[in-house]
Amino acid sequence: MACLQGDILGLMADYRNGDVGGTPGGLGSFLLGFAMACAGAYLISNQVTVGGGYWGFYGGNTFGITLIPMLIGIAILFFGGRPTLGWLLTAGGALFILAGVIANLHIWFQPTSLLNTLIMLVLLVGGLALIARALRPQGGV
Repeated sequence: MACLQGDILGLMADYRNGDVGGTPGGLGSFLLGFAMACAGAYLISNQVTVGGGYWGFYGGNTFGITLIPMLIGIAILFFGGRPTLGWLLTAGGALFILAGVIANLHIWFQPTSLLNTLIMLVLLVGGLALIARALRPQGGV
């Protein structure tokens, strides 16, 4: 244990504030890239509209029937029967419902100007590139 602590303390003695990801230099580039990527991701996600629709299981308006396996599983869990079967039905029913909801999402990009779109994409991609560059060792440091 003492040997491990000595190794860690030796590594930390070589650490500098400008180190990012174990490579020398690049803290400023990393922070600027992180801020740019966050701003770009926020602006892009702000332009996206998400809506949902009705979904059916072998027909229209049959969402309620997809609840049956999960409700049976919950009943088995509370009754104290076979807990493995109850957990399997509950988890399977919940996953089936989640998959149905996700499959019926409608996602679209709201109309915006070309300039706004370019600004959003440059912020996002430029920020990610600065983060990647900051993780490489900087020359001469």
